Amino acid sequence: MNKKTIPIFLAFLTMGVADAMGPMSDAAKNQFQISNVMATLLPFFVFIAFALFSLPGGLLASRIGKKNLLLLGLGMNSLALLVPTLVSPSYFLLLACILVLGIGTSFLQVAGNPIMRDVSTAGAYSRNLSFAQGIKGLGSTVSAYLVTAVATLYFFKDLGWRAAFPVFFLLMAITFISVLFVRVGETKADVPPNFGSSLRLLNKPIFLMAVIGIFLYVGAEVSIARFLFPLNRTVGMSPEDAAKYGAPLFFLLLTIGRLVGGAVLTFVTPRNFFRISAFWGLLGIVLLMLGNPILTIAGVIIGGLGFANIWPLLFSITVEQKPEASNELSGLMCMAIAGGAIVPLVMGKMVDMQMNTLSFIVPAACFVYLLILSLTGTQKMEA
Repeated sequence: MNKKTIPIFLAFLTMGVADAMGPMSDAAKNQFQISNVMATLLPFFVFIAFALFSLPGGLLASRIGKKNLLLLGLGMNSLALLVPTLVSPSYFLLLACILVLGIGTSFLQVAGNPIMRDVSTAGAYSRNLSFAQGIKGLGSTVSAYLVTAVATLYFFKDLGWRAAFPVFFLLMAITFISVLFVRVGETKADVPPNFGSSLRLLNKPIFLMAVIGIFLYVGAEVSIARFLFPLNRTVGMSPEDAAKYGAPLFFLLLTIGRLVGGAVLTFVTPRNFFRISAFWGLLGIVLLMLGNPILTIAGVIIGGLGFANIWPLLFSITVEQKPEASNELSGLMCMAIAGGAIVPLVMGKMVDMQMNTLSFIVPAACFVYLLILSLTGTQKMEA
């Protein structure tokens, strides 16, 4: 492993901290005695930050460099975590901190995905990015458990629901220092881009299709995670089994799939692996729609492994088409993470209409697009 990649892998680990805002919602609800809607604003603000600040982050990276944007994101996240560590915040101060955390994390994503290419050896970009996304998944899982586990430790007992913040802050600070001292030879455009030139990239079908693909992928992933539990209950599982074979299993398979994907990409080309992943993802969703408990569990396993590498594969294959525009492309694709806030609304409406198993036609349609993209839209993409 190239030693320059280690600080970047560590940065991906810190990206998972933002995912802890979902579990943090329940703690905030109990602490501030607020409604579920108000508590849900914590993860919602993270999605909003991605939608609003990803493209500006890509443009900023073109001017100050990807490494500096990475440091800026880590610095913002450190500040956002330090405030609730030192003081017991009001709910609105907490929301402000979470918004800053969301902006900082969007900068980490925008800078981290393309900078991995700059620190990787030739031909190792897709492999390293898949592995990095697996590390991010580990960060998400560990962060979610830390929200409740750290509060039980004697040293942090006085902080109560805020106990995880100092741990998160320490992780950000260590990562900041490690990134600060890594030397990166960045790929840059001759002329700094602007909003207009960035958006004009979408005039090229290959880039437009990739951005739509990211939008639909993230929407499908969030939809599956959100509605697996009610689906499992519909097919006859007990509440305990429905929870066990729902989102936790799905996210575990995502993490395993990404870590394994890094190894698979040593002998399978990114384009071919993209095709295999899109097919497996679609197959898993189809199994979920058949209404059988055993097939549902199989669908979670197959689907989780199929979903795992779509993001890093589509991202890396796209960036390789125009490395000098990596910052703008990263901004556009990270902005498309907003699909995680929009696509589930469509599926949620179908679930409200009692179209339980049929509602999974929404993520299935997303993966039909991704499968078609993998078979036809990447023909000009160099593996």
